[in-house]
Amino acid sequence: MAGTAPEGSAFDARNYDAKMNELITAEGSQFFTAYEEVYESFDAMGLQENLLRGIYAYGFEKPSAIQQRGIVPFVKGLDVIQQAQSGTGKTATFCSGILQQLDYGLVECQALVLAPTRELAQQIEKVMRALGDYLGVKVHACVGGTSVREDQRILSAGVHVVVGTPGRVFDMLRRQSLRPDQIRMFVLDEADEMLSRGFKDQIYDIFQLLPSKVQVGVFSATMPPEALEITRKFMNKPVRILVKRDELTLEGIKQFYVNVEKEDWKLDTLCDLYETLAITQSVIFVNTRRKVDWLTDKMRSRDHTVSATHGDMDQNTRDIIMREFRSGSSRVLITTDLLARGIDVQQVSLVINYDLPTQPENYLHRIGRSGRFGRKGVAINFVTREDERMLFDIQRFYNVVIEELPSNVADLI
Repeated sequence: MAGTAPEGSAFDARNYDAKMNELITAEGSQFFTAYEEVYESFDAMGLQENLLRGIYAYGFEKPSAIQQRGIVPFVKGLDVIQQAQSGTGKTATFCSGILQQLDYGLVECQALVLAPTRELAQQIEKVMRALGDYLGVKVHACVGGTSVREDQRILSAGVHVVVGTPGRVFDMLRRQSLRPDQIRMFVLDEADEMLSRGFKDQIYDIFQLLPSKVQVGVFSATMPPEALEITRKFMNKPVRILVKRDELTLEGIKQFYVNVEKEDWKLDTLCDLYETLAITQSVIFVNTRRKVDWLTDKMRSRDHTVSATHGDMDQNTRDIIMREFRSGSSRVLITTDLLARGIDVQQVSLVINYDLPTQPENYLHRIGRSGRFGRKGVAINFVTREDERMLFDIQRFYNVVIEELPSNVADLI
């Protein structure tokens, strides 16, 4: 499986590291400050009683690595760049930081959070609501695919926090349904993903409309140089909190590959695994929407029960499918990278990469779904001859060894 990546291959780890270091060293002295304080417990962070109640009621007992370092600087009003793996609790980090600072007597939008997909925005809204349950926080998700009029009605009635996707949020600001005057906190979640999706111009446009003294938080699993570039444009002496890539462990997630030689053999391999899949809840990733439909049809024609979701489906259908999957009434979900970050399903313990991701970074977002917060999980990668280079790149990128799948896969889950 191993080999040496040629110079100028799609992903060159050395080049990535060199670029990062160059940017950090060039800017380091005047731009980033490292923030090293660590708080071992939520109680030590000086948070309001009712926020702590919400945190504990949500099921958090001990802060994760990013929470130990990231909540307090945000609460202090500092601009922050925080980098950590998906599933390590970034969402709760900025939600806590925002909830601690809101003035609950003022029912106006004081914090704006942007996310790349509707699913993720809705997920953040749920977490914000749950953590702020005892504070009486009013949160609204402004996302495409929903009624503009309904958004306008809710915003005019007044909310403390708006979470949304850039298109709809910009639309609401332009229509003056969302008034920016009281916004004091601005968070970009999954900044790397937003930039790669081409939201850069909209983020700039939104930023232009916000008060000049706004606090900015940038949260991301990977920090490509473009993401660091954008942060330089509108952050003021940010502190950088980094759970380094080498520490972005895929801890607790057993990773395997299956040699399938040819693309045509994947389907039979998947069907052989189906009984194992159905014991648990599994997500199967493919690289295109068309392939989601194709694989779903093939599996169903062989009498296997599967659900499927992708970006071409209308929001309502996606919501129903996700609800069924979350409740466990459907156990196998076929999807694309687009939705990888919005699937926060507690019970997922198996992820199958039917297609390897096209970027090493996306591997983390897919399999970071299983084994979240220390739960164990298994990831199985289908590898054809053409995929060997990508498998090699993934192993080097995350400093992991991915072994061949043993025959007793059912015992591992």
